[in-house]
Amino acid sequence: MHLDINGLISQYGYLAVLIGCIAEGETFTLLGGVAAHEGLLRFCGVVLAAMTGGIIGDQILFYIGRRFGTRMLHRFKKHEDKLIRANTLIRRKPTLFVIGVRFMYGFRIIGPIIIGSSHLRPMRFFILNVIGAFIWAIIFVTLGYFAGEMITPWLHRLDQHLKHLLWLITAVVFACLLRFVFRRWYSKRGK
Repeated sequence: MHLDINGLISQYGYLAVLIGCIAEGETFTLLGGVAAHEGLLRFCGVVLAAMTGGIIGDQILFYIGRRFGTRMLHRFKKHEDKLIRANTLIRRKPTLFVIGVRFMYGFRIIGPIIIGSSHLRPMRFFILNVIGAFIWAIIFVTLGYFAGEMITPWLHRLDQHLKHLLWLITAVVFACLLRFVFRRWYSKRGK
């Protein structure tokens, strides 16, 4: 049986971008941009999928922060000064912090949790989250799209079997990462 990678990307690409952006973000957004450059996905569809995944992921983390944030953040004793500065910035410039948190290195996951624990109103967070996700998706999909000009000639030169192996390795790594995240989440939840 011959596996058509282009067909798989065309069929499941948007869903993969959406799910990837719930968990991580930039990598999947950039790869979606490369796929759009190759004509496997539509640019607007990739932006919409990345934006939706980013919104969902940050909304989940925001509500985790509202519910468990104070207890969770006490575990980060060595980063307490950064948490205090982040809370100060949230109180002074909530719009800037919520929109910009997805661009701050090291705050992609913890940022929405900090915001949730700060008791920012959920509707305000949602609106700012949508705006931030839109800006973020446009920027990173566009970067991926233009990076496709550099990457795709190299990819086309790869042997077809090597591409299959690369996709298999990527799928296995992604599955292991998901398993690790869920195990950690369940183990922390059980405590």
